[in-house]
Amino acid sequence: MPSPHPADLIHQGTREFQRTNLALFSAGFATFALLYCVQPLMPVFARDFHVSAAQSSLSLSLTTGLLAPAMIVAGALSESRGRKSMMVASLLASAILTLLSAFAPRWAFLLTLRALAGITFAGLPAISMAYLSEEVHPGSIGLAMGLAIGGNGLGGMIGRLITSFITDVLSWRYAMGAIGVLGVIAAAIFWRTLPPSRHFVARPLRMGALMRTFWDQLRDVRLIALYAVGFLLMGSFVTTYNYVTYHLLDPPYRLSQSAVGLIFIVYLVGIFASAWIGARADRVGRERMLVLMAGLMLCGVGLTLLNPLVLVIVGIATITFGFFGGHSVASSWVGLQADHAKAQAAALYLFFYYIGSSVAGAVGGFFWGAWGWTGVAAFVGAMLVAALVIVVGSSRP
Repeated sequence: MPSPHPADLIHQGTREFQRTNLALFSAGFATFALLYCVQPLMPVFARDFHVSAAQSSLSLSLTTGLLAPAMIVAGALSESRGRKSMMVASLLASAILTLLSAFAPRWAFLLTLRALAGITFAGLPAISMAYLSEEVHPGSIGLAMGLAIGGNGLGGMIGRLITSFITDVLSWRYAMGAIGVLGVIAAAIFWRTLPPSRHFVARPLRMGALMRTFWDQLRDVRLIALYAVGFLLMGSFVTTYNYVTYHLLDPPYRLSQSAVGLIFIVYLVGIFASAWIGARADRVGRERMLVLMAGLMLCGVGLTLLNPLVLVIVGIATITFGFFGGHSVASSWVGLQADHAKAQAAALYLFFYYIGSSVAGAVGGFFWGAWGWTGVAAFVGAMLVAALVIVVGSSRP
């Protein structure tokens, strides 16, 4: 199929562009609020359901564990079923499962609902990337992707804060119910405001053709580079946040748990970065901005090795800014690089992205146990250097 004429695509400054941004920002906000709302509730689950801390963590790890492979399936299905309908169904189903979780009578029932949510969540991230790459002009896609990712970050932060506050005042069941209602409202906004796909062409879902498409995308050097960068940036970001709390609880800082918890407020700089850097990349070049963001994260890691607390916090904020900006650039670049089956290309990117979170986040624990924060910083720094080498190397003809 010939590429759509630029005049037929959604441009920055138009009403359609505003509606697209509102829809995807609200959907991203709700999805990450629904996904991460259980994180501050884990100690409460352990107490109320009489389970261990490790068992309580399954309320999140089961969800994210099923999310990565489910996105591959969702991306493939959307190539034959369409974009908007699947995204609406995904968000609404995830919200309803969260509402039902508020009434879970037993721990096993709650885990079952969270596992199912891991599957339903998969219908939004990869497909939204494909939608933007098909419907939005290449000169405007960076800003659109950045705003969507900003919604993710804000939702993850606000979702944690809302559930913590409501649980303190009422109970975790009211908190889960409130987040579920928020998800239903977001699904309605998304359905009413997102412009329908105009450039999507349905393709029959055939396993042989699907496997060939995946194989083609896994042989595309530039796509592989972007998948690897997603793995490394997300792995660096999650590893930093996993272990910096231990670092700040230990001497010489000895911060309280509540003070350390406030560190998530620096997500605000990431929310700004995702939209601003995405828009800048449209003008000055994606390779240049991706190199800059990975380099900025590396500088942030260096700052966390210094003793003054203020410099450690600035370092964490710098890492956060660089990560959100870099993810915004890389994720929008995937859709532009893939010349067909864009949802599958996006799903592969997010698969490696979430695998990076799981693998690097766990491996970082060995570095913390052996060498403390210095070891973690060295591990994160090595991943960021690898990301820089990949971006520069893959861009050469």
